Amino acid sequence: MAFAEGIPGERGQYNGKVTLLVVLSCVVAASGGLIFGYDLGVSGGVTSMDPFLKKFFPNVYRRMKEGTKISNYCKFDSQLLTLFTSSLYLSGLVSSLFASTVTRVFGRKASMLVAGVAVLIGSALGGAASNLYMLVFGRLFLGIGLGFGNQSIPLYISEMALPKHRGAMNIIFDTGVGIGVLIANIINFCTEKIDGGWGWRISLSMAAVPASILTIGAIILPDTPNSLIQKDNNLEKATRVLQRIRGTNDVQRELDDLLRASSISKTTKDPFKKILQRKYRPQLVMAAAIPFFAQMTGINVITFYAPILFRTIGLRESSSLLSAVVIRCFNVGCTFISMFVVDKQGRRVLFMLGGIQMLATQVTIGGFMTALLGDHGGLSKASAYVVLVLICIYISGFGLSWGPLGWLVPSEIYPLEIRSAGQSITVAVSFFFCFLIGQTFLAMLCHMKAGIFFFFGGWVALMTLFIYFFLPETKNVPIEKVEQLWKEHWFWKRFVGDEVDDSIYKLDK
Repeated sequence: MAFAEGIPGERGQYNGKVTLLVVLSCVVAASGGLIFGYDLGVSGGVTSMDPFLKKFFPNVYRRMKEGTKISNYCKFDSQLLTLFTSSLYLSGLVSSLFASTVTRVFGRKASMLVAGVAVLIGSALGGAASNLYMLVFGRLFLGIGLGFGNQSIPLYISEMALPKHRGAMNIIFDTGVGIGVLIANIINFCTEKIDGGWGWRISLSMAAVPASILTIGAIILPDTPNSLIQKDNNLEKATRVLQRIRGTNDVQRELDDLLRASSISKTTKDPFKKILQRKYRPQLVMAAAIPFFAQMTGINVITFYAPILFRTIGLRESSSLLSAVVIRCFNVGCTFISMFVVDKQGRRVLFMLGGIQMLATQVTIGGFMTALLGDHGGLSKASAYVVLVLICIYISGFGLSWGPLGWLVPSEIYPLEIRSAGQSITVAVSFFFCFLIGQTFLAMLCHMKAGIFFFFGGWVALMTLFIYFFLPETKNVPIEKVEQLWKEHWFWKRFVGDEVDDSIYKLDK
């Protein structure tokens, strides 16, 4: 059985080199990843701080101080507490659907600008919050920013990068996510020590820093040639931008592909209706399946609630925040490794390796906690650090695979006519399950206890098999030619047909 590893050879590489403008564009755009990561990491940290809990969630604070009266797994079970975390993702889910129209009609830059401004407002409200309503309202603005940013930024990077560097360039976004979480963990660790109990205000307001970078970048950077042709039909400006970002005047081959894709795109009145057609079935399935599976790795157990999880197994407040910093360092390091190997080894290999690593560690952690952590008391210091090491190994697997690839692969598989709709579905599904898991995790932890690791481990096994059988290799394939891969695939060709455009083999000749 053939699994369509991709189209052989150099797959129609275009002329060009890595220019300073492309690097700056991708780095500034990836500041959106910093925003996403920072908001992921900061919420779990502040919700483990006593002054924050005492001010906004006094019931949780009292239960935490009741010692052995409540199960270790249930001390933080509060729908209000999870609403603080998950309201951001509900807002992101709704805004991502509106972001599709803005991205398609007004361009990628416009969505990035909306994202930056919304996060600036949300961080100001969070840092100045005097009651729970103000706190949640700030999270809703942050969600709007993430909805627009996550919809447009991966597309922006994929369209700016050369095909042979697209994987590494796009992983800059997820590297930003990892660094953002790491920075949030470090800031939480430092602000927890501030006398007076107001350090959480600094933690919540610091999202304004990467938001400012994104906002300024969205004003001064050029839009992508794909977007200029799609929204303005400005061929002259698109040609100039393409020549600038490729560092050569010989861009006709790539420009012809962009014009061809744009002519098809302009016949599409409703991309959301278009993507439901049978010939786009593989893209529709991947648009929903990849972000769904990425959330079902169990990464949110670690990212949202790492400090809470470590307090559950017996570490003190300061130690739990420091442990969150340690595991995030492992994640960022492996994301850098993924950046350097993804365009050489391919997406599928990293998906396989990361899946096996995460499955093995989740099963081991679940067994370890089942055997040693009861409803009351805690793990010994040695046992707690064993769990910490296992979690570091787990999150390294995620940083190598589903972390960066969960954003990279969807951004590169959609033809232009459905690209904004497909990315919106990807972001909406991701935020929906972020919201669902964020809202239910503490209750799941309370009822499933250590079995929650086996639950997510089962999903990791399933998603690894899914990638093996159903995802073709996309490395080095020009973004406007990726659709040819589905026509070769053993399963998807029954939906899209098996006639392959020979021009993809001839582009290098």
